[in-house]
Amino acid sequence: MINPPKTLKTERLRLRKAKLTDAEAIFRQYAQDEEVTKYVSWRAHQSVEETREYVGMCLLAWDVGKAYHWVIERKEDNQLIGMIIARVNVEKWELGFVLARPFWGQGYMTEAVKGIIAWALKRKEIYRIWAVCDVDNLASARVMEKAGMQREGILRRWSVHPNISDEPRDSYCFAITKQRRDGNGQE
Repeated sequence: MINPPKTLKTERLRLRKAKLTDAEAIFRQYAQDEEVTKYVSWRAHQSVEETREYVGMCLLAWDVGKAYHWVIERKEDNQLIGMIIARVNVEKWELGFVLARPFWGQGYMTEAVKGIIAWALKRKEIYRIWAVCDVDNLASARVMEKAGMQREGILRRWSVHPNISDEPRDSYCFAITKQRRDGNGQE
């Protein structure tokens, strides 16, 4: 089992393991915001208690090595602004992320995604970092492109985004992989 760092730092951000006491800030900053949660796989939270239960599940997933949830804080003021998750499937890690609306368009999420990618691809056990986003979620697609991920295609009827529809919607698939070394040195 990979033991990721409980804290990762980038130029402006601190990504740290979520804790139960983060629930209030997560709820206030983005979990109840219908615009922020439009393209996620869960419904906007109706109460802090719902967010607390979610954070509890995050902690359990971390403890068993199934997924790692880091809250994203700005270094300058320790303000919690979002979350990034890595779901583990042996050598492949799937990313998911969410950012509070006041912080959109400032490069924070691209910075966080780059930080996770840089750490993960240095690990000998991890070969692929990938993520999906709804085909209408152009902001997330742009984050992945700016983080160095390549769009691999469209996954038809792939993801349910319950804040939009109860039916699976098409998603773009993005990935970045560790360079491959064959006998002739080509990727």
